[in-house]
Amino acid sequence: MDLVVINLIDGLFYGLLLFMLSSGLTLIFSMMGVLNFAHASFYMLGAYFAYQVSQYGGFWAGLLIAPPLVGIMGALIERYGLRRVHQFGHVPELIFTFGLALLIEEMVKFFWGNNLMPYQEPAFMKFALFSIGNNAVPAYKVFMIFTSVAIFVGLLYVLTRTRIGMIIQAALSYPRTVEALGHNVPLVFMGVFGVGTALAGVAGALAGPVLGTFPGMAFVLGSIVFVTIVIGGLGSLWGALVASLLIGWMTTFAASSSFEFATLLEAVGMTRPEDMDESMLRDLWT
Repeated sequence: MDLVVINLIDGLFYGLLLFMLSSGLTLIFSMMGVLNFAHASFYMLGAYFAYQVSQYGGFWAGLLIAPPLVGIMGALIERYGLRRVHQFGHVPELIFTFGLALLIEEMVKFFWGNNLMPYQEPAFMKFALFSIGNNAVPAYKVFMIFTSVAIFVGLLYVLTRTRIGMIIQAALSYPRTVEALGHNVPLVFMGVFGVGTALAGVAGALAGPVLGTFPGMAFVLGSIVFVTIVIGGLGSLWGALVASLLIGWMTTFAASSSFEFATLLEAVGMTRPEDMDESMLRDLWT
């Protein structure tokens, strides 16, 4: 029973981390119709920027400064790169963002090398908040869980209850009408892309100390994030949350399970037991 509870907590942690990463991608796709292949690369940049800033100002300075830096970089990329290919359709967008992901990875290797960075959580959070059986639950994981929930509530409130959220949603469906009302639609799209990449930066800054800060971290979670938003429904924030939690719990329980498929095959007689000789086997099947 203790193992089940621990797996539920670990799955919640991993699922909400996936949501932090996929929420930005969901926001960009739902508001702009752009499927950003480089989104996980901005997650990686968030971790590296936070690590670099933390060397001078500590963990909290890195957590506060890195996401805006990633968001500004994302907004500039949308303004001077993605916007130029957006008019040609989705295929050029995919090619552009795929190339951008490769470029960011090579830049990370150039500036920081291939080694794992010694990026760690704050010292006062290096303790077990509580224990279940012989398993300790770190305080930092609980902090990440509450941060993810706060991000979800904040996003949902802004998009559904504020004037800015209504303008953003209207700009996607009725861009000419919104522009006629005096709003700068290209600026709205640039802001949405910047916020989406900043959310990826938050995920990277928080996950770096736990999952590791290294050049391949974007590849580790990149494919899972796309699976998450597809399962949750492209553009659905609630769907992204539910899909992230399901994938988090499935991954955690699968990793802790000692079940082997070969055991099932032997149970139904699909494989030959090692201790049976040929005569016994012939008698069994004839």
